Amino acid sequence: MTVLPDAEWRDREGLARIVAALGADAVKIVGGAVRDTLLGHPVTDIDLATPLLPQEVTRRLEAADIKVIPTGIAHGTVTAIASGDRHEITTLRRDVETDGRRATIAFADDWREDAARRDFTINALYADPVTGKVEDWFGGLADLAAGRVRFIGDAAMRIAEDHLRILRFYRFAARFGHGDLDPASHAAVVAARQSLKSLSRERIADELTRILALPDPRPIVRQMAADGIFAVLLPEADADAGSALDHLLANEGAVGAAPDAMRRFAALLPTDPAVAEQVASRLRLSTRQRKHLAALAAHRGGPLQPVRQLAYRIGIEAARDVHLLAGDRAQAAAAVRSLAGWTNPVLPVKGGDIVARGIAAGPEVARILKAVEGDWIAEDFPGPARVAELVDQKIGRSSERRQ
Repeated sequence: MTVLPDAEWRDREGLARIVAALGADAVKIVGGAVRDTLLGHPVTDIDLATPLLPQEVTRRLEAADIKVIPTGIAHGTVTAIASGDRHEITTLRRDVETDGRRATIAFADDWREDAARRDFTINALYADPVTGKVEDWFGGLADLAAGRVRFIGDAAMRIAEDHLRILRFYRFAARFGHGDLDPASHAAVVAARQSLKSLSRERIADELTRILALPDPRPIVRQMAADGIFAVLLPEADADAGSALDHLLANEGAVGAAPDAMRRFAALLPTDPAVAEQVASRLRLSTRQRKHLAALAAHRGGPLQPVRQLAYRIGIEAARDVHLLAGDRAQAAAAVRSLAGWTNPVLPVKGGDIVARGIAAGPEVARILKAVEGDWIAEDFPGPARVAELVDQKIGRSSERRQ
């Protein structure tokens, strides 16, 4: 018998209150919390499953003075808030109909039937919240020990139920897998790769960014490329993306930069801002993400500009990322040091200051101001005294031209 090891989350007051309200025989810990606790990994979300219908779950919790939010009531999920902790509680389910994008479900009262509708064996582990005893119907414990990510039952059927499971397979293999991919599961995702086109762009973007945010996504990214996944999802991917990603992660490691999905996404794309914009729009990325990718594409392909000058033009984060993507280790380290604690300065002169020195308001003021700003940037943003000298120089040259 396998029992969950001791973990801080198992002793939380909020969880104990929820279990007491529902009844210890009517609730189990499910999925990621069980898997990650067995592996000794940190646990963030503790999800619960129950054979009780949502209305009964709500009644029992509210009777125990526990707040209930109907976050996904149509699919049997409520969120309970007890003693500051939030836990999703989902009624056992079975699939009635699926089309690869969404499922029609019915409530069930059989734990094994609920487990059978999950994707991978390592995600179909259920634990008693009091004793910690783990229930495993599909060999998930053995797969977890072997570092094997394997679909429950027939892999092709699991993928047909939700095409996003193709990308989840790669992500979970990167996180929990060791050695070769499970042959049957791997063959099934490769065979079904064209079905990814039926998914919403938002779901695809979410999974891709999760993969790229892993500590080292390079092995699984190479596998996905070899399997033709990017040919379906990201045909714009640069032919030399593998080398660019290697270079980026070496620089990230050298400077201690935290993983960043958008920075790594940029490494996969050609140095063409129009292409970056096109990809970002197709994947429904946010406006901020779209502008960030476009800025990186525009500036990482040519000669590197001094990082503070670049930061003034495109923002601090984007300038840092350009140097991490395109610089050597020394340049990347210097860029990070140069930007540490730095904020973009404000030009210490305005058009009114130039008018006050005798230049008539109009295009000449704007021209002088732009020229002063150019020199100010090139000189690494000197203070007001030097800027005043620059203004005098530009005004003097302007007067010479008028004469």
